[in-house]
Amino acid sequence: MPAPTDLRSTPYSIFYSGDLETEWIDVFGCAVPVSCGDIEAEYGALRTSVAAMEFSMLYRWDLVGEGALDAVNSVHSRDLHKLADGQIAYGVFVDDDGKMVDDVTVFRSGPDRVRVIGGNVEADDLILRTAAPDGVTVTERRDETAQLSIQGPRSREVLQSMTSADLSNEAMPYYTFRTGMVVGGVTGQLNRMGFTAELGYEFICGVDDVAAFGEALLEAGAGAGIRIAGAATVMMARIEGGMVMAELEYDHTSTPFECRLGWAVDFDKGPFRGRDALLAARDAAPDRVVTVVIDGIEGAEFAPITLDGEEIGVVTMAVPSPVQGGTLGLARVRKAAAAVGTRFEGVAGDAAFTAQVVKTPVYDPERIRVRS
Repeated sequence: MPAPTDLRSTPYSIFYSGDLETEWIDVFGCAVPVSCGDIEAEYGALRTSVAAMEFSMLYRWDLVGEGALDAVNSVHSRDLHKLADGQIAYGVFVDDDGKMVDDVTVFRSGPDRVRVIGGNVEADDLILRTAAPDGVTVTERRDETAQLSIQGPRSREVLQSMTSADLSNEAMPYYTFRTGMVVGGVTGQLNRMGFTAELGYEFICGVDDVAAFGEALLEAGAGAGIRIAGAATVMMARIEGGMVMAELEYDHTSTPFECRLGWAVDFDKGPFRGRDALLAARDAAPDRVVTVVIDGIEGAEFAPITLDGEEIGVVTMAVPSPVQGGTLGLARVRKAAAAVGTRFEGVAGDAAFTAQVVKTPVYDPERIRVRS
């Protein structure tokens, strides 16, 4: 069926002409396909060759002007002054009480030019505009740009065939980016990053150019077995990789220490929004996000889980995992129940299940593939 007409269109039409037979979901007001015809093949391409996915539903802000980097640094949890131009920092925005607003990615082009990508448009926009001093413009560019993700062990090979720029690991290591890159005849920003626990990249270009880029990408990747992948593959990959999402593994009652993002809080950087509250909460966070293997049921989203008859948490998402060989999920549980090996019980609808905490992540635990 065609994408829902009541949702904002995305460049998915580049690949499917609006006629993809699939279930569609709403992600930030954009129509996103659950699959592109064959989830197993899409996932297989991601893990063994290359898959292309669209992330145009994310919001992209450009801050330009003297003091742009300082402005973002004053509200971001990472020390952005430690970045060199062309480096990326993943971290969080919190409110004054240290509670999660959004996990966001910052791209430093220079002290006077910064890009921020996130998913909470109203809150992120207010935070950035409030932090920006006079002379710094804040422009949200989702309607002007498209963001495509090219992931998998052959992603570098495919993209290298489309550009004269050096994409080797030495020339473009993990969490770096380049602007003004010409890839497949299209100029844009190439990021070495992703949301799949695989070697991968993202390409951001103007909406008028994305069709040409998509065609060039599919042509260049044909010999490598490239496939377009939908949301189901992304969710499988991110759970195997232990990656969190807003309104699932965290919400506005959570601190970063409860959703596996405490590592992204740099207290040594000096003052930033929410720092004092985060200091007070660091050792007192009551919950944790853990990975669980689930037996007895295929889906258990939002199912409460109990330990010795006491409710101690909830499954946030559960998916079939080719790596684990069964159903794998993430769960928010009380700190005392977060140890590897802890076993829970739960009920989803009328179906009972058991779950056991395993080490996070289950896929590529040393994060070697993303850095290779």
